[in-house]
Amino acid sequence: MRSLDIAGTGMQAQQTNVEVISNNIANMSTTGFKRRRAEFQDLIYQNLRSVGSNSSDNGTVVPSGAQIGLGVKTAAIYRITEQGTLAQTGNTLDLAIQGNGYFQVTLPSGEIAYTRDGTLALAPDGTIVTADGYPVVPAITVPTNAVSVTVNASGQVQATISGQTNAQTLGQMQLASFPNEAGLDAQGDNLFLQTGASGTATTGTPGAPGFGNIQQGYVENSNVNVVTEITSLITAQRAYEMNSKVITSSNEMLQTLSNLR
Repeated sequence: MRSLDIAGTGMQAQQTNVEVISNNIANMSTTGFKRRRAEFQDLIYQNLRSVGSNSSDNGTVVPSGAQIGLGVKTAAIYRITEQGTLAQTGNTLDLAIQGNGYFQVTLPSGEIAYTRDGTLALAPDGTIVTADGYPVVPAITVPTNAVSVTVNASGQVQATISGQTNAQTLGQMQLASFPNEAGLDAQGDNLFLQTGASGTATTGTPGAPGFGNIQQGYVENSNVNVVTEITSLITAQRAYEMNSKVITSSNEMLQTLSNLR
């Protein structure tokens, strides 16, 4: 019976759906996290009677045909890149992007990775780095005798040096944007890598056309909406139960056939 296999694909799809939702809920407190949404497609169809075929020698045409679908499959797990809310931390090197763009960091392999997580700190030599110690691009070093550090909305980093009146400009932060942000390859640790699907990174100054502003002393919260996720979880659970009911009903029908005398 086709219904057993069809319902099986439905249960697998809803299992994937629940896994995506559970990952969203697990990362509801992850800085800069973007929620995911599972998308599904129907499988191929078996034609019992082809639509548009001739039903007689006089040229009459079958208007609708007869097709039986063979189930569902996972098409994509799409990343929703809408802006998360900003949370004030008061930490000097906590930076949030208000708008489009990603911070650039250099990995130990030499690759450039991209992140919305602006929880930054200073390395022992004064270089501005991520929580894992990866330096931001372009590299900016804060002098050891700096009294305070200021990052303005356009990403210019300035420091007040002990014994000096005027602030010293240390560097200019750059953001990267992509034609298709959903095509970035998630690596974990809030990092992404460029892929052929994402397109080539375009870099620019914060506040320039197509790029967001920098907010010092803030971090971007996850864009997970708990109410929406719980509602989706209940819907997925009910869909899973209904597919399992189809398998149970199909099994009872097979038992009826096997009991025929």
